[in-house]
Amino acid sequence: MTPNLVLASGSEIRATLLRNAAIPFDVEKPRIDEAALKAALLAEEAPPRDLADKLAEMKALKVSHRRPGQLVLGCDQVLALGGEVFSKPETPEEALDQLTRLSGRTHQLLSAAVVCRDGEPIWRYVGVVRLDMAKLSEDWLRGYVDRNWDSIRHSVGGYKLEEEGVRLFVRVMGDYFTVLGLPLVELINWLVLRGDLER
Repeated sequence: MTPNLVLASGSEIRATLLRNAAIPFDVEKPRIDEAALKAALLAEEAPPRDLADKLAEMKALKVSHRRPGQLVLGCDQVLALGGEVFSKPETPEEALDQLTRLSGRTHQLLSAAVVCRDGEPIWRYVGVVRLDMAKLSEDWLRGYVDRNWDSIRHSVGGYKLEEEGVRLFVRVMGDYFTVLGLPLVELINWLVLRGDLER
């Protein structure tokens, strides 16, 4: 049996992770105003974990209403430095600012996954990874942003661990797939338990 899975995301990395794991799926991007939803949740002082979980749920629900009977996977990732939540940088200068603030400090990446069916959440998981960034010079960081802007502009914090961004870190504590934005092992375990995937 194969899962009747729909990925409610335009993320190429999440699609690649599912494809590489040989999990069949369709893609349907949710049409939601993510920035407005995030702003509303932040205004309510939602903690980073709840923020990631709620945004993932909203994406899955939006698509689930149009896909009766199907499992719809919504995902979201949040970077938290203390109580502050970072968003994707909109300019190279903003990426440099984010990286400068993260330099020499420990931050968290929280990756939420929620599966809905027929407009109801039926599974959820939030993976958390702690990352210790090296103390980096402004000149090196500026060069890093210049070399990698086309790629890192799609990532909170202004880095990608699967690319040159791995050189920014001295320690990563947690699951690699969670860093990439999808707690894949937990999703697979759940699909196996449901009988949707064989092992």
